[in-house]
Amino acid sequence: MSQSLVASVAWALLALLLILGACEVFTNGIEWFGRKQNLSEGAVGSILAAVGTAMPETIVPVVAILLVGGEGGRDVGIGGILGAPFMLSTLAFFVTGLSVLLFARRRPSGLAMSVNARAMRRDIGVFVVAFATAAGASFVPLRWARISIAILLVLGYALYARLHLKDEDEESAEAHELRALYFTSPGTNGPPRTRYAIVQILTALAAIFLGAHLFVAKLTAICTHLGASARLLALIIVPIATELPEKFNSVLWIRQGKDTLALGNITGAMVFQSCIPAAIGILFTKWQLNAHDLTSVAIALLSGAVLYVSLLRTGRLSPFVLLAGALGYVVFLALALS
Repeated sequence: MSQSLVASVAWALLALLLILGACEVFTNGIEWFGRKQNLSEGAVGSILAAVGTAMPETIVPVVAILLVGGEGGRDVGIGGILGAPFMLSTLAFFVTGLSVLLFARRRPSGLAMSVNARAMRRDIGVFVVAFATAAGASFVPLRWARISIAILLVLGYALYARLHLKDEDEESAEAHELRALYFTSPGTNGPPRTRYAIVQILTALAAIFLGAHLFVAKLTAICTHLGASARLLALIIVPIATELPEKFNSVLWIRQGKDTLALGNITGAMVFQSCIPAAIGILFTKWQLNAHDLTSVAIALLSGAVLYVSLLRTGRLSPFVLLAGALGYVVFLALALS
């Protein structure tokens, strides 16, 4: 193993540690901000946390498409846009379900998951419609029609966010005790001021952004050493790196028994990724999806549909349904490698 490869692996691990630490700081800050604004847990998880932690995987394809450009930049951009919802609906679901099993003895509800089923169904329903619409745009030959679809996706996300922010909290704000805000002076009594929470959130996001980009850069170098293809990197490796914030934030919340926040963080990011970055891809590329792209879309939609049906039939969520997400990921990986 060459020294440059060893160095790339070491830097990738350091970036991973940075993301882990920053996610802990972010979740603490976003919970306090939501509490200060009297927002429901569904809104905090599906809007604030989801959009905040979606920044790394949003920035990567945007930079690739708008700044790098060329065929390589467009391939990486489209792969990142489609890969993010795919990873969230498969690998992130699996990690969340596995976390419930691993932390069952420490969780207040054990294996039972307490989620806002109505808000969760809304998230998954919007995701399925939006992502299917975005993928369908690749079959629309008229430029003005594709532009119209992109505008509809942006407007749809604005309506979705408005509905979430208007929700009343179905779980008491007192149901969960919050840890002291990290960016508060020692010995300070009473709730922290909102501005301290905002500074903590912005600082954590900056660290997540830097860590994710360093991780992607080093993974790119590792793939170059190993001879991995750019398409495989765009569809699989890059989304794994940039989706780390959603996965780790959700693990932290699952451990604490805050299931609505944990799942809302993932499903909210799925909605955001299927609307805003997809709209950018439709507007600034030819948006011609190949067989691997469409396969990842189909698996993501199927995974979302399974979760939606489970919520609709039972009114609750089982960690074993989430574990099934790994099957879709393995199937796609086998197809991609073949």
